[in-house]
Amino acid sequence: MIALGTGRRHETAAPDGAADAFFKMEKINKFYPMGDEQAHILKDIDLSLEEGEYLSVLGPSGSGKSTLMNIIGCLDVASSGRYTLHGRAIEDLPEAELARIRSEEIGFIFQNSQLLPRLTARRNVELPLIYAGVSPRERRRRAEEMLERVGLSDRMDHFPNQLSGGQQQRVAIARALVGNPTLLLADEPTGALDQKTGRQVMALFEALNAEGRTIVMITHDMNIAKYARRVVHIIDGELTEGGATSDA
Repeated sequence: MIALGTGRRHETAAPDGAADAFFKMEKINKFYPMGDEQAHILKDIDLSLEEGEYLSVLGPSGSGKSTLMNIIGCLDVASSGRYTLHGRAIEDLPEAELARIRSEEIGFIFQNSQLLPRLTARRNVELPLIYAGVSPRERRRRAEEMLERVGLSDRMDHFPNQLSGGQQQRVAIARALVGNPTLLLADEPTGALDQKTGRQVMALFEALNAEGRTIVMITHDMNIAKYARRVVHIIDGELTEGGATSDA
């Protein structure tokens, strides 16, 4: 088994009060226009995460959890409040820097693997490295290491339609990991899988966290949320702490 780096980067010193937090959200609000009114999607969210934590955000459809994930992942910005990631105030950063953070520091895993159907597993995993300008030889080496890490060394040249749903999701995990991000964001990662395959994917997440990887998982399923070491609940845009689910 090939060991992964933890993705830890310390280029920027955290400001006073945030030195120990991997990320910190303070009084985050998000509004969306709905006709002549404003829909209040997130309401005074306070949330902090330490490096190496494994956090589940548990909530029903329409609770605001996907909006929260988008802000954590720098895909969107809050209407008000402060979000610091590695000590940087995200709302103060230009779009070019946000794009770099999304590309280099955050690995995204979605409910549907979102693999490109005309590319092999290896080529799908190589994609982030192509965008990052990594040489062909190096990106092939790293893609093969990641596919071996997720147990697909014998499926590298298969296309997505030649893989099971669980195998496709493992390719997506390898793709998210190949750039050695500091944070993995998983949005309903087992939602399209049967229970047995879902458990296998969650076992992989547990192994990644045991190696020091920081993970935030969005889910509506308590049976999936409990795999994380800490759970927070979101309902109608309001966040409450659910506590630890297992020993650290």
